Amino acid sequence: MCKGLFTRIWLIVLVVTAGAVTMTEYTCAEPNKVEKAASAKVPIDEAITLAREKVSGTVIQAGLEQKHDRLIWEVEVVTPEKRVMEIHIDAHMGTVTDVEEGKEKSKRMQRRN
Repeated sequence: MCKGLFTRIWLIVLVVTAGAVTMTEYTCAEPNKVEKAASAKVPIDEAITLAREKVSGTVIQAGLEQKHDRLIWEVEVVTPEKRVMEIHIDAHMGTVTDVEEGKEKSKRMQRRN
């Protein structure tokens, strides 16, 4: 009886500790995302619209990144030709700064087809 109770308490401690570690990692990573999003003058929906105007296809991912001391929206679009294109949009000015093929990702897609 005591051994079973001890085992249950030990499992509870492990689960609570694992949850606390996970939440700590999540909250430590989150302020950076929050700060980036707050400083972006161009919202994500506008960045996606700009990307769609530049490259036709289906948007599969959009994210905010710091590149070369600039805050950039990186929008990934799969074209009708099944190529993955990355459209980079300045998050302060709303201008397209670069369009490039996502080499690594398009190779993975080609293998799947």
